[in-house]
Amino acid sequence: MKKREIILTRIGQLPVLPASVQKAMELLRDSEVDLGRLAQVMQHDPGITANILRLVNSAYFGAVHPISTLRDAVVRLGAKRVTQVLLTVAVLPRISGEQPGYDLPQDALLDHSLAIAVASELVAVECGIKAPAYTFTAGLLANIGKIVLDQFLGEHGEEVVQLAEQEGVSFESAECRVLGTDHVEVGAELLRFWNLPGEIVDVVRYRLQPEDCPRPNPALDLVHAGDAIARLTGMGQGLDGMQYRISEAVMGRLQLDHDKVEQIMIALLEHVQAIKALFAQG
Repeated sequence: MKKREIILTRIGQLPVLPASVQKAMELLRDSEVDLGRLAQVMQHDPGITANILRLVNSAYFGAVHPISTLRDAVVRLGAKRVTQVLLTVAVLPRISGEQPGYDLPQDALLDHSLAIAVASELVAVECGIKAPAYTFTAGLLANIGKIVLDQFLGEHGEEVVQLAEQEGVSFESAECRVLGTDHVEVGAELLRFWNLPGEIVDVVRYRLQPEDCPRPNPALDLVHAGDAIARLTGMGQGLDGMQYRISEAVMGRLQLDHDKVEQIMIALLEHVQAIKALFAQG
């Protein structure tokens, strides 16, 4: 069996998302979702309930009056934030550990994932663009493929880095040449396995080469730019470092100049730490 087939087979051996998250995500695909039904599905998971109530009562999410019931919390947050919270709660434990193959210590992948998610939304704000509701989620999941590829990269990491440096190719191109696949393809396949929406899968699959996406996806440019800005901060930097190509076409479409990037970077660290602090209270 080829390396790529072995790696993709590993995806099916990973635990699926919790049943309550899967059901809630299914309901959230309906733009006219019954909020009472949604709250009923989520209340069976104490962890999700506690985290949603914590977030909705936080200053970060603009709390004014205390909220004590899950249904009221869902109404306050709205479908967009509920989706973010659900997937954040489900994914956090999976990306908070060490990823030694990528030279990522405890919480480094988590920090970088949150940085991409937050930066993607900040790009939209700074550029005067309405971000699609799934932008944060797609950014959060952008590097999810690393949790699968990490074990395979362990013995080939230096080979990948040397290939990228010596031949001047991007890190994911070097990954693909050495392992037969890269973390973006693996991440997209993992999200398909988890039955997440196609627009999120597309952002994860094409975020490093947005021009290759076969369908229009308004969040793709935002996450591509958010990813580049997150790397500039150094948050969650690992073996791959800065060895990625930035699309000039994306930067042109967004009209993202140095001043805007600087403003985003200033706000980014504070926002990421605020979100981490909220979940650390659990």
